[in-house]
Amino acid sequence: MKIIVTGSLGNISKPLAEMLIAQGNAVTVIASDPQKKASIENLGATPAIGSISDINFLTNTFNGVEAVYAMIPLSFTEPDLGGYMHRMAQNYVQALQQAGTKRIVLLSGWAADLVKGENVEHLFDGLNSSITIMRPGSFYTNFYQSIDLIKGKGFIGKFLTLRYSGLWALLTGKTGLLMGNYGGEDRIVFVSPNDIAAAVAEELLLLPKEKTIRYVGSEEMTCNEAAKIIGSAVGKPWLKWVLLSDKEMLQGLKMAKLPEKLAETLVEMQAIMHSGKTLENFHRNKPKMGKVKLTDFAKEFAVAYHKK
Repeated sequence: MKIIVTGSLGNISKPLAEMLIAQGNAVTVIASDPQKKASIENLGATPAIGSISDINFLTNTFNGVEAVYAMIPLSFTEPDLGGYMHRMAQNYVQALQQAGTKRIVLLSGWAADLVKGENVEHLFDGLNSSITIMRPGSFYTNFYQSIDLIKGKGFIGKFLTLRYSGLWALLTGKTGLLMGNYGGEDRIVFVSPNDIAAAVAEELLLLPKEKTIRYVGSEEMTCNEAAKIIGSAVGKPWLKWVLLSDKEMLQGLKMAKLPEKLAETLVEMQAIMHSGKTLENFHRNKPKMGKVKLTDFAKEFAVAYHKK
């Protein structure tokens, strides 16, 4: 089967490509960085170097393939996160429509349908394709963003998936306290990217007649329970997950010079997680949990923690 994997060699895309190749599929990996070409080829996949912002590139790459795993990387440099997400989703839709792709698996998030104006899942409804929406919980790999914080003061405060180092530095500062308006005793579904990849690999080989939504998780617990597991792995079993109010979070983001609309969106996303609505949706769908538990990931985290 000819399959496109977007997301370069990211936390989900790399293990997904490896799984699909092991199954005997012909896999093409889309990456915007030309330096990833050799690494993609070493996996046994075909590299396609280009941007999802380029509709012609996407259309040409999608031509002749049977299935596409589509993801939109978050951008914390975009003043209007919702506008950016909609533009990228529309690029996908136009390219997929022109290419006539039969099977599409779209990466979303477990809060996507609850954040006003940010959900792009519906944009794919007009396609004459078999579509599955993946809604994973909070990634284990987000903990890597808190290494400096844990080393400094022994606190955790999650801030989604930050890859923008300048913002990260501004938020953590010298206090060792990262701002987050969910945490403490909030119950969260955490998920391993490997379990997401396994679920996506399963879905890509199916062809449901109607659009389906699949929630993905590995383990459910409170944020403080997760903090204890991570803390114990690095010799800090007293580690706590600090919870701030929405107002405190918004003020902190504005102090970090984040565009106001983007700051408000990020606060809303975390507030929804704090409210428990995401967990209610997850339970309502009754998904089977994945294999990778937080104690497994904590061992990998500890290696990275002590290297830094």
